[in-house]
Amino acid sequence: MGARGGDPDILTDFVVPQGANEVNATFFTYTGMRTLIQEQAQPANFTVTKATMAEFPALNGQSVSYAVLQFPVGTVNPPHTHPRASELLLLTYGSLEVGFIDTTSKLYTQTLQAGDIFVFPKGLVHFQYNPSPKDFALAVSAFGSASAGTVSLPVSVFGTGIDDTILAKSFKSDVQTIQKLKAGLTPPPK
Repeated sequence: MGARGGDPDILTDFVVPQGANEVNATFFTYTGMRTLIQEQAQPANFTVTKATMAEFPALNGQSVSYAVLQFPVGTVNPPHTHPRASELLLLTYGSLEVGFIDTTSKLYTQTLQAGDIFVFPKGLVHFQYNPSPKDFALAVSAFGSASAGTVSLPVSVFGTGIDDTILAKSFKSDVQTIQKLKAGLTPPPK
């Protein structure tokens, strides 16, 4: 007997939010990416702009979502996973170093140029990095879930209250090193 997980199948064409009396084309339109097109300034830090079920309720039951990833010079999307979806990344501008680690701890890396597409398998640890000293990078990611979820490894390991002694022993390090790592940690982009 096997087990399957993913977005639930729906028995209608789409899911109407509770309390909604009427649905029109506006319900199926998400305008949250307009600012990315209208703004010319690049963000100072790595930035994610999402179109998931949380931001765009029409995605409920559709098993898809998007994110636009903006990488200023030298920035990284730290190692993370998406427990409920694979990710298909299209690099639209610049260059990125990307990679993922499979369940046998094998690392797969690639340098992408604008126009390249890379797939990150569901649930595997992966990252993206803009090594350029002068150019930003821009990517669009599609997910096979309306709510892919993101688990940031640095935050999950060092920012959730796991005892420093446990972390030091786990990483064959010492408490002072763990505390330095925690002190340098910044929260993940929302």
